[in-house]
Amino acid sequence: MRTTSTFLALAAVSTVLSACERPPAWGEFNHIIVGTSEEQWAAVSDLVESALEARIITVRAEKTFVVTHQDPFRPEWARLRRFRQLLLIGTTDDPWMTEALALAKRTSFDPPEIFQVQDVWARGQTATVLLLTSGDAAEAEPLMEALHDLLDRQYRQWVRSRMFMTGLNEALADSLWDIAQFSIVLPRLYQHRHVDSVFIFRNDNPDPTELIRQITVTWRTYSPEGITEDELLAWRQEVVDRHFSYPQVLDLELAQTRRLQQGDIIMDEIRAVWANPPEDAFPAGGPMITRSIPCPHQGRDYLVDAWLYAPSRDKYQYILQLETILNSFRCSARSELASASL
Repeated sequence: MRTTSTFLALAAVSTVLSACERPPAWGEFNHIIVGTSEEQWAAVSDLVESALEARIITVRAEKTFVVTHQDPFRPEWARLRRFRQLLLIGTTDDPWMTEALALAKRTSFDPPEIFQVQDVWARGQTATVLLLTSGDAAEAEPLMEALHDLLDRQYRQWVRSRMFMTGLNEALADSLWDIAQFSIVLPRLYQHRHVDSVFIFRNDNPDPTELIRQITVTWRTYSPEGITEDELLAWRQEVVDRHFSYPQVLDLELAQTRRLQQGDIIMDEIRAVWANPPEDAFPAGGPMITRSIPCPHQGRDYLVDAWLYAPSRDKYQYILQLETILNSFRCSARSELASASL
C-alpha cells in the first residue's frame, strides 16, 4: 500500500482554491475521454476498448461506449479534461492523476484498483480512476470486467432517470389493467390510443422528424405449441399494415433472436431493422424489438413491439429506454403489478 499524504495535502489546497471556478462538463454520457500517456495507452488500449466498446445492433453494429484517448501532455488536454466522462489511467506518480487522487480524500491507495471522483475539472463530471502500480497490461486486465460493469450500470441508471424525468404514468398502467388486463409502465410524455385489442403508445417529442419511439401491445388466443419466428414476424406485419400510420418492411440481415425469462414466463424476442418500403420517396428506418409473451392463465399470447426512429443520433440510450418499457410489461394479477421492476 502506498502512502501519499504530503502529496495529497498539497494537491488538495490547489483543488479547493479552484473549485468554485470549475466550468460545466460537456460531452455525451457514453463518450469517454481516456487520459493517460501514449506509452501507457499502447499497453492497455486493446483491453479498455474491448471492455467498453461492446457493439449493439441498431441499424448497424453501434458502439455502446465511444472511447477516445488523449495524452495529458498535449495542449488539447486542457479542453478535453472537462468532458463529462473521464477515465484516468496511471500510477500515483503520474501528474495527470494528481487532482483526482487529491479529491478522493484518501491518505493511501492500494493499486491496482478502480474508484471514482466527481467534479475534478468540471461541474457534473465523473472521473473513473484506474490506478496501477506500473504500466503492465497484465495488471489492468483483471479489472476490465469491473470497469465495464460500473460504467454500464451507471449509464443505464442515467438513461432510466432521464426517460422518467416527467414521471411514471402509473394512472395509465392501472387503467390498462382495468381495460385490457395487462400493464406497461411508460413516461408521461407517451400518447396512447387503441383500436379493439391493439394498443399503441408513442413519444415523438421534441419533433417527429428527429425522434420517434413507439410501443405496440396486442394479443390473440393462446397457443400451447408456441409461436414460431415466422409466425411472429407475420403477426407483426399484419399489425403494421392495419394500424401503423406509415408502412414498414423489415430487413432481417442483422436480425438477432433470443429467449428471455421473466418469473415463470418464457418469451421469445426478435431484433431487426425496419424501413419504409423501397419505393418510398423519403426513406426512413431504425431498430425494432418484438417479443412474443405467452400468458396461458389469461388464454392469450401477446405481441409486444417497440421501434425507434432517430436519424443521425447514437441509438444506444433509446434502445435502453425501449428495453426498460418492454421489461415493465405484465399480464399477471393486479396485486403483482406493484412488484414490477423497471
